[in-house]
Amino acid sequence: MSEIPDMNVFDALGICIGTIVRAEHNTGARDPAYRLWIDIGGEAPVQSSAKITERYTIADLVDRQVVVVTGFGAIRVGGFRSDLLVFGVVTGDGVVLLRPDDVVPPDRRCRDHWSAGTARTG
Repeated sequence: MSEIPDMNVFDALGICIGTIVRAEHNTGARDPAYRLWIDIGGEAPVQSSAKITERYTIADLVDRQVVVVTGFGAIRVGGFRSDLLVFGVVTGDGVVLLRPDDVVPPDRRCRDHWSAGTARTG
């Protein structure tokens, strides 16, 4: 059985909101995927390859806000550097991307509902 991660792992991952600013087909990937450039508030957009072609077109993706996870090492997908993961839920119709209800500025980290210093009970 795997060890249960603590909140330090959650904080280290850097879960935040980003805005897709560019998208194109990742023709080098084994499975159909898009190359995404996502603004998470840094100097330049970061890159991600995502297998989300069943539900989304390129036009659907540009300017869409998404929930992303940073803090992993970069990997290469079909020759394209992928710096972060885009959160989605797998359904029978493909992956549904997670996104905020309202537009938020880039680099707003997701937090749980507990504030710092609040005791947690079982």
